Amino acid sequence: MNPPDSTARPGVTMWLGFILMCLGMFMAILDIQVVATSMPTIQHALAIAPDSMSWIQTSYLIAEIIAIPLTGWLTRVMTLRWLFTSAVTLFTLASIGCAFSNNFAMLVGFRALQGFAGGTLIPAVFSAVFLLFPLRLHPVATTMAGIMAVLAPTVGPVVGGWITATYSWHWLFLINVIPGIIVSTATPFLLPRHKANLADLATLDLVSLVLMAIALASLEIALKQAPQYGWLSPSSGLLLLLAIGAAILFAVRTLRAVHPVVDLSTLGLRPFAISCALSFCLGVGLFGSVYLMPVFLAFVRRHDAFEIGTVMLVTGVAQLVAAPIAGLMESRYDPRWQSAAGFCLFAIGLGLSASQSRVADFDEMFWPQVVRGVAIMLCLLPPTQLALGALTAAQVPDASGLFNLMRNLGGAIGIALIDTILYGRTSGHAEALRDRLLAGDVTAARAIGLDVQLFIHPPADATQATIEAYVRPMVEKAAFALSVNEAWALLACFALIGLLLIPLAGAPPSIARD
Repeated sequence: MNPPDSTARPGVTMWLGFILMCLGMFMAILDIQVVATSMPTIQHALAIAPDSMSWIQTSYLIAEIIAIPLTGWLTRVMTLRWLFTSAVTLFTLASIGCAFSNNFAMLVGFRALQGFAGGTLIPAVFSAVFLLFPLRLHPVATTMAGIMAVLAPTVGPVVGGWITATYSWHWLFLINVIPGIIVSTATPFLLPRHKANLADLATLDLVSLVLMAIALASLEIALKQAPQYGWLSPSSGLLLLLAIGAAILFAVRTLRAVHPVVDLSTLGLRPFAISCALSFCLGVGLFGSVYLMPVFLAFVRRHDAFEIGTVMLVTGVAQLVAAPIAGLMESRYDPRWQSAAGFCLFAIGLGLSASQSRVADFDEMFWPQVVRGVAIMLCLLPPTQLALGALTAAQVPDASGLFNLMRNLGGAIGIALIDTILYGRTSGHAEALRDRLLAGDVTAARAIGLDVQLFIHPPADATQATIEAYVRPMVEKAAFALSVNEAWALLACFALIGLLLIPLAGAPPSIARD
């Protein structure tokens, strides 16, 4: 597939097809968040054991993370037009299957199908930016795709909370049906027509495919259980070793292959490699913050899903306001300077949350969210241009898969590190607070929200057991809030790492696409 001429004017059908592609991607990303809000309801309806519940999300994420790097090969075989149409169709059918699942195994199976289909949609959309539009329109198309990619995780909690409160859990999946039908029906007539290369099916390296699947699936499962059981526990350690070993074998075999499943050669280009690292750092902060805010608001502030979503909408609004500004800047300024501004702001926004109080709510969370919302657009759009803008048309599909894979891996690792802090640090903070309270430290009483006069002069008829029962929840919440702040600081460190990596990208290469 050849890129359009720089003087070409894409017609209305092309733009409409691309808008529908963005809608399909938004639908897939949103699905992860809206389902997360209704897990207790699904658990009760299907009588699922508590220790099995996480597989509803994990099955989706494993299939998604395997599908993302395969998008390049699938694009070569099926063409962008039919790959996207097939993926949206499969995603819609799997959504119907999820909605009508009557047992745990059935739901997990359809969630895996959803994940595989959804995983191909994200890199396909970012590939389309560089394959369907001339250079002068890249900022506009990238902005549209970027808004959908980062807005979906932000609005997911409020959408999921509203659906859960208003309808049944089935509608978390059924909301995908009408958009899915529209997108899958219309896109074949709107996207450019190219001949499929089905002969490439015969050259598929099944061994490499299996090694890649083992590496990514093992890593995803290890990241899921390591925070709870320990990173050096036998099961986690074995899974991490398996992931590393399979990844090394996959890389060696793929680099030597005549027909690789994934073209890794683009990682030898410094701007692309650094952009992938920036995508990883963005994933840590983006998905980490979207995960951490609901955890804090639910456990410490006792908000329900809809209330949490309302608080988090601030980030989404900031992203919408910043998007056109970021798109305009993309066509005028060096992407390295824009990326530096983005990661600097991102570190500030994450760092501001690292000092929030245990009673933080909408007002205290407002400005950190605004700063992060603006920063996220600058952390996504310029690195995308830096990564894919100078590649040939043949390189773009595989490169887009790798670039988006790094963002998802960053999110998975970031959430695992957050859980490690929350699991590992909270008990220590609680113990320290208890010791200070027993020593009569008034500042500790203030820190947990205990009335100072009540602390100094407890009721004469109150027993020790009564006092402990009254104080214990306050200590647990305060300790958890301290751990949450440490997790925010960790996310800010990753944003700073991204900032420090930008000079290593070198000058942006000239556009020399075939």
